[in-house]
Amino acid sequence: MAKENEIKTAVPALRFPEFQDTEGWKEYKLKNLCEIGNGKDYKHLSSGNIPLYGSGGYMTSVDDFLYDGESVCIGRKGTIDKPIFLTGKFWTVDTLFYTHSFNNCLPKFLYLIFQKINWYKYNEAGGVPSLSKTTIGEINVFAPVGKKGELKEQQKIADCLSSLDELIEATTQKVETLKEHKKGLMQRLFPAEGKNVPDLRFPEFQGTSVWQSTLLGAVVDYENGRAHENEIDEEGNFIVVNSKFISTDGEVVKRTNTPYCLADKEDILMVLSDVPNGRAIAKCFFVDQSGKYTVNQRICRLRSKNINSKLLFYLINRNPYFLSFDDGVKQTNLKKSEVLECPLMIPSSPIKQQKIADLLSSIDDLIIATGQRIKSLKEHKKGLMQQLFPKI
Repeated sequence: MAKENEIKTAVPALRFPEFQDTEGWKEYKLKNLCEIGNGKDYKHLSSGNIPLYGSGGYMTSVDDFLYDGESVCIGRKGTIDKPIFLTGKFWTVDTLFYTHSFNNCLPKFLYLIFQKINWYKYNEAGGVPSLSKTTIGEINVFAPVGKKGELKEQQKIADCLSSLDELIEATTQKVETLKEHKKGLMQRLFPAEGKNVPDLRFPEFQGTSVWQSTLLGAVVDYENGRAHENEIDEEGNFIVVNSKFISTDGEVVKRTNTPYCLADKEDILMVLSDVPNGRAIAKCFFVDQSGKYTVNQRICRLRSKNINSKLLFYLINRNPYFLSFDDGVKQTNLKKSEVLECPLMIPSSPIKQQKIADLLSSIDDLIIATGQRIKSLKEHKKGLMQQLFPKI
């Protein structure tokens, strides 16, 4: 039977070879590993080059600093489950705690510990989530400390997982670069307002006919979706395409066995209703398979005719014409007549349409593949952390 004051130890499932025969990790309270500092008001500060952070992340830059060095920050109020690692000079507002005066613990290792903590378990508020310094300080964690206070195992683990973080960050930046590249291409591949030819044309189409002006109603058949809320079934055979499904790029899924408005392959499904300044209004989903999706209310199904469906998707997805209906005050609700009156410029040749659609689709495919790479790397890191840290 363990004595009341006996120090608890634990051993992770996976250890680097040089630490296999060393003693187990010891249990510490967070207050014994670091001190927790309060953020402060910044209204008296002027603009500068020192970053200022709140619980939601970077806010602005000011002309003074609260701390200079490596620190792990955690939200005091609001977002309390997203630790932030900072280095150099910074300022935090009163919704964000920062750490300093580390003892038996490297800041980068503490950052990993913070990522493993279920912070909502320590939430002290019924409304906006909140943490206190006292509660944080009393949390028990395990850390490896060698003889004479050596922190070599902590450093090894921090280096390993930091390299993964750097790879994740670089891959994430690649996605953003690809998105910007695609955005720039679209601005040049499609005619600018008031023009009938694009700035950028494939060599084989130089000097060919101009693009034709038309309305969306002339190149699609339109149908509104129907409400499926009373027919939701987690085991259903059909995915219900609603605004949440489209706005989350298919991450939030509801199912049904009742397809009120079935979509065919190459149909375009567009969000008709969204809150002010929302990111879903006029966002489109391109159907990749027949018999898989059914269309919910506040979504319209557009079936193309006499135009390449994928090109049409790129032309109307979050088209500025639709976004102009959002006044930033009341909920936007696009009417059928407003959708069908969307002005378009279209290349007359099916070959031109296909060429542009193929180019943009290839970039989308690369963005999706790179996004999957990010998910795989994050899962790999999660698995490594489960093994490199003791299971308590």
